[in-house]
Amino acid sequence: MKTVFCGAAAAVLFSLSPVFAHATLESGTAQRGAAYKAVIRIGHGCEGKATKALRVALPEGFVSAKPMPKAGWHLKVENGAYAARYVVHGSPVAEGARTVVWSGGVLEDAWYDEFVVRGTVAAELAVDTPLYFKVTQLCDGAQAAWTEVPAAGETTSDLAMPAPMVTVIEGMTHSHH
Repeated sequence: MKTVFCGAAAAVLFSLSPVFAHATLESGTAQRGAAYKAVIRIGHGCEGKATKALRVALPEGFVSAKPMPKAGWHLKVENGAYAARYVVHGSPVAEGARTVVWSGGVLEDAWYDEFVVRGTVAAELAVDTPLYFKVTQLCDGAQAAWTEVPAAGETTSDLAMPAPMVTVIEGMTHSHH
């Protein structure tokens, strides 16, 4: 009887595995006005193929971002204007990193890894603001685009390929190092 139950439990778990396989963030909350380390967790490849590049579109309000290099991967930062002006460390900031791309490495489908970008959650953002980090995995002839954002009345659990999200919580009114 115990074997049947364990087998059934394993079947249910494996049938749900795509739900647990999303690109995710290590921490689901970030204090406004404070530094936030976005640790993007990648738990699988694309359709069984190894991840060869990871592209992360940074959300508006996540400013002064700096990615962490990864051994064996090339790093590219695409800069651009923010939709608004923010104040970081007492200085106005109107542009910065908008997209980060790690490429040239190999993350096999059966392996797990983390990609990190550190930035500041703008103090100007309202509490409970969701920040979506749109992640695209590029593989040999395939891709997994974790870029869906819920429409009004939806949640991320309603989506097939939800973008990793962090919720802004009350925090500091100004940033410190």
